[in-house]
Amino acid sequence: MAAIKIKALEKKGHIIRVRAVVAGLILSAALCALTPFNNIYAQGTPIGGGHFPLGPFYILLLTTILAGAIARILPKARLITGRELLVIWMQMVLASGIAYTGLTRTFFINLTVPFQFATAENNWQQILQPMLPAWLYPGEGAVAGLYNGLVGGREMNWFELIKNIPWQDWTRPLIAWGVFIFLSYMVMLSLINLLSRQWIHNERMNFPLLRVPEIMEGNYDNGTLSSLLLNPYLLWGISIPVMIHLLGGFHYYFPSVPQLPTMVLAGPYFPKYGLLSGFHKLKIYIYPVFIGFAFLTARQISLSFWLFFLLGGLLYGLLSVMGYTIPAASLGITFGPTLARPEETQMIGAYGIFFLFLLWLSRYHLRDVLKQAVQPGPIAVNTEWFSVRLSFWTAVAGMAAIVLWAVFFGMRLQSALLLVLAFFSITLVASRVICQGGLGYFTLTAAPIDGLLILFGPALFSQIGLLVAAVSQKVLFVDLRESLMPSLLHARQLHHSMHNRRLLLFGIVATLVVAVTVSFTAMLALCYRYGIRELELEWATRTSITVYENVVRLQETGIEAGYWVKLFTGGGAAIMLLLVCCYHRFYWWPIHPIGYLTAYSSSMRILWFSFFVGWLCNAVCMRYGGVVLFKKLRFFFIGLIIGDLLMGGTWAIVGLFSDGSYQVLPD
Repeated sequence: MAAIKIKALEKKGHIIRVRAVVAGLILSAALCALTPFNNIYAQGTPIGGGHFPLGPFYILLLTTILAGAIARILPKARLITGRELLVIWMQMVLASGIAYTGLTRTFFINLTVPFQFATAENNWQQILQPMLPAWLYPGEGAVAGLYNGLVGGREMNWFELIKNIPWQDWTRPLIAWGVFIFLSYMVMLSLINLLSRQWIHNERMNFPLLRVPEIMEGNYDNGTLSSLLLNPYLLWGISIPVMIHLLGGFHYYFPSVPQLPTMVLAGPYFPKYGLLSGFHKLKIYIYPVFIGFAFLTARQISLSFWLFFLLGGLLYGLLSVMGYTIPAASLGITFGPTLARPEETQMIGAYGIFFLFLLWLSRYHLRDVLKQAVQPGPIAVNTEWFSVRLSFWTAVAGMAAIVLWAVFFGMRLQSALLLVLAFFSITLVASRVICQGGLGYFTLTAAPIDGLLILFGPALFSQIGLLVAAVSQKVLFVDLRESLMPSLLHARQLHHSMHNRRLLLFGIVATLVVAVTVSFTAMLALCYRYGIRELELEWATRTSITVYENVVRLQETGIEAGYWVKLFTGGGAAIMLLLVCCYHRFYWWPIHPIGYLTAYSSSMRILWFSFFVGWLCNAVCMRYGGVVLFKKLRFFFIGLIIGDLLMGGTWAIVGLFSDGSYQVLPD
C-alpha cells in the first residue's frame, strides 16, 4: 500500500526527488558566481535583484519550455515535474539575494571603510579605529588590494586570482561575521516555520509574486503548457514589453534607433511652493512587470500603495501651507537608508503598531505554539519543515546567541536584547508587506536603530555598542531590497503541499551555505581583480561611509531626536492604529494598512504609477466584466511580467559580451 501511495504521489508531482535539490544547488552556485560580475562590472540588468529576481525566473521560463518540448516528444519520460522546477526556482531565489544587496554588495566595503577613508579631516584613525573589534575587521594588508586590485590581477585567471586573495587577513572577520549571518538565517527560518501556518492557512494570505510561476508549472504538470504559451491574451501582453525593450536596447547600442520612453518627469507640472509642492520632483516610471504584479495583487492593497504615496507627498505641501517649516536638523542623527524629512518618521510608529497587530491576529496560534513548545509529548509535523517545538526553541536559542555575540563584542546586554528584537520584528513586518503586497522591489524608510534612538535616546548604546549595532544592521537588516525572510515565506507557501519536507529543508540550508560561500568568494575575486575604485560601487561605498560618519557624530554630539520627530512617530502609531482597527472591524473598509508602511519608501517612488495602473485595470475589469473577464484578462498581465523579464534576461546576456548593458529593471 505504501509503495502504491508513493507512486501515486510521484505521478501527481507531490514527491520531490533528490535530483531537483541537487540541480537547484548547482544553479544557485552558478548565479552567485555570476551576479557580482554582471551587476557590478558589466553594469547589466540585475539578475539577482529584488524579491522576484530576473535570473531565477529567466532560467525557470527556459527550462519549463524545454521540459515541455521534451515531454511532447517523449511523453513517458518524466525527467522533472513542475513542482520540482518550482523547488529549483525557489532555491535560486534564496541564493540570488545573498549574492547582491541582500548581503554581498556592501559587506566587504562596510568592513574596510574605516581604514580606506580615514583622513586627517575626519580623524577616524584616532577616534574610530581604536574602537574596532579586531575579530570583526580584516588586517590592514587586505584593504589596499581590495580597492586598487592585486598587482597583475587582471592578467591572472580566476582560479589563480582566488588563490592570491589575502585570506589570512580575512579569516577572523569571515568567521566572526559568519556566525552572526548564519545565526540570523537560522532565526529567520525558525520564525517563518512558526508563523507560516497562521499566515498561510488561518489568514489565507495572498502571494501575488508566486502566481506566475505556479500557473506556468501547473500547466506544465497538466500537459497544457502549449495552450498557455499560445494564449492570445498572453501573447499580446508579451508583445508590449518586447517592443518597448527591443527599441530601447537597440537605441542603447545604436543611438540613431528611436526608443519609447519609460520614465516621464512629472515634477515640472507641479509648483515648488504651495499645497502640491511635495510633487515637484515626481517621476512616472513605466515597468510592465510591476503593472502585471499590481493587477494580480488584491485591489484593496494595490489601491493603498499608490494612495498613501500621494497622501504622503500632499502632507509635505499641507504643512508648508499651514506655516510649519520643519528643519531636517530636527531628525538628529539617523541610520535609515532613505530617511530625509521629520514627517517620514511616522513609519517608526506605524511599523511598531503593525507588528503588534500581527501578534494580535496570531494570538491563538501563538498560544498553541507555546503550549506545544513547553508541554512534553510527541509533536506532529503537519505542513511545517520541522516541528513547532524545535522551531520555537531554535528561534529562542538563535536570538539569545546573537545577543551574546553582540555582548561579546562590546554591547550592553539590554541594548543588545532590544536591538535583536527590533531587527526581527521590523524584518517580519517587511516580509508581510513584500509577500502580501506583491512588491518585487522594496526598501525601508527608517532603520531599526532609528526607532531605538527615538524611544530611548543615544544613552542606550555605549560607544562600541553603537558601532557594532550600526555595522551589524548594515550587514543584514537595513538594505531589505533582497532580504532573505520574504523569500523564506515564499518558499514556505510553495513547500506546504509537497512531501519530502526534510529534503526540502536540507535544500534550503545547503543553498544558504553554498550561496554565502560562493558569493563572498566571487565578490572578493572581482574586487581584487579590478579594485573597488574601478567598479561601479558608489552607492555601496557612500552608504557604508555614512554609517561610520553617523556613529562618530552621534558619539561626539549625543544629539537626540527633536520634538517634531517624536510627534510624527506618535502620529504614525495613531494613524496605523486607526487603520488596523477599521480594516479589522469594517468589512467595507477599502484601504489596507500595509500601504501606509510604504508611503515614504524609495521603492514606491518608482512603483506608485505601476500600482495605480494595475489597480485601475483590475477595478475596471471586475466592475464591468466580473470574474469571467478577470480570468481571461489576467493572462495579458502575466504576459507583461513574462515579456519584461524575458527581455531583461536577454539583454543581460548580451551585456556580458559587450562594453555596456541596456537596463530593463531598476538597480
